[in-house]
Amino acid sequence: MTFFSSLFAVLFISRFLENSLLSSEVKEGEILPPTIQKLMKGYNKYLRPFFDNGPVTVGMSLDIASIDTISEINMDYTATIFLRQRWTDERLVFEGNKSLSLDGRLVELLWVPDTFIVDSKKSFLHDITVENRLIRIFPNGTVLYALRITTTVACNMDLTKYPMDKQTCTLQLESWGYNVNDVMFYWARGNDSVSGLDTLRLAQYTIEDHYTSESEAVYETGNYPKLIFHFELKRSILYFILETYVPSSLLVVLSWVSFWISQSSVPARICIGVTTVLTMTTLMMGARTSLPNANCFIKAIDVYLGICFSFIFGALIEYAVAHFCTLNHPDCNNALMYGHHMHECKEEMNGIVTTIASNSSRIKRRKDAPAATPTVGGEPGLAPSSPTTSEPKTAEAPAELFSRCAKNISVLRKILRSINCCHVENPHYIDNYSRLTFPLSFIIVNLLYWTYYLYF
Repeated sequence: MTFFSSLFAVLFISRFLENSLLSSEVKEGEILPPTIQKLMKGYNKYLRPFFDNGPVTVGMSLDIASIDTISEINMDYTATIFLRQRWTDERLVFEGNKSLSLDGRLVELLWVPDTFIVDSKKSFLHDITVENRLIRIFPNGTVLYALRITTTVACNMDLTKYPMDKQTCTLQLESWGYNVNDVMFYWARGNDSVSGLDTLRLAQYTIEDHYTSESEAVYETGNYPKLIFHFELKRSILYFILETYVPSSLLVVLSWVSFWISQSSVPARICIGVTTVLTMTTLMMGARTSLPNANCFIKAIDVYLGICFSFIFGALIEYAVAHFCTLNHPDCNNALMYGHHMHECKEEMNGIVTTIASNSSRIKRRKDAPAATPTVGGEPGLAPSSPTTSEPKTAEAPAELFSRCAKNISVLRKILRSINCCHVENPHYIDNYSRLTFPLSFIIVNLLYWTYYLYF
């Protein structure tokens, strides 16, 4: 009894509201045509079609009028769309072969699907000069309901390859209150249900692909029909090449000018180094103004600007090293004299080693040769060595001294060689090497950078 009483109350209230609306229309002088009055007689807009005979199927189609803005900071896009919905209501069947195009305000008398846009941040229905709604009824009971909506929809973006990135955004349509047992959504013409993208022109993007899909949204209250429209956006990189990449590369090349300036021109080289560093810092700050301040994103443009800043800062450090070496060796003549001095030291050491080696060999031969003594006949002969003689001890001392000197000299030679390797004989060679190594390294790093972010 409670169920029937509640149902009766709902029907009574709906009939009362409909009569009130009709009476208000009549009071305003707007009398409905007889065909519409006949259709509305006994019609209850609070009950969906086929209330007891399964779910009602609603076909969807979209026309993208414009995509106004795509924001990387807020990670959303704003689009103006024409949303068209078709369904069949058996209560609206009438005789004839022509459709009825009604005023959009009469949609308040009909049942319409409770479609909403998922992930919508804000939306509004255009109402200039009247609400942009269309309602059309066909003789077989098919209802066409169209709306003009501007909506801002969230779009999760992966900016790791910015500005060489591709983004995939979606527009999802769901039923708010009717689950899959009451309403079923489908795309009216498959992928062709969405139109208007072929003639769409965006400022920074080009639409590479788009497709549609059907799904179900699972919530705690049940499963609800869902339609998804996917579209892929590819960013145009030409703007960023002219705005960021070319200026940063030219700043790197400008920092190399100091390699051709004399090391004695301290103000000129310091001015170039500091100016390029500060300009590069300003360029890096300007490139981040249009991007979200999120530490989780290390973007491709950040990597390139970091590379350019490293090369510019390296050019400034290169002059500091070269100038320090110049202070230790004020001119090239001193550097050459230092080289000759090192060469003379090596020759002197080699002479000492040769002298010690010759003395050692002479002592060794004296040790091995027998001592000459006069014989009985008056001729010299070989006298046997006495075990008590001190000749072996005197022979062993120079040999031991030679071995120690040789070891010390070899160690000293290794130390001098290592010091000579770290020593810059001519500070001007640093600039000569930098003129080749800096450009070559920058070209190699650019090849690796563009290969990775364009093809991987």
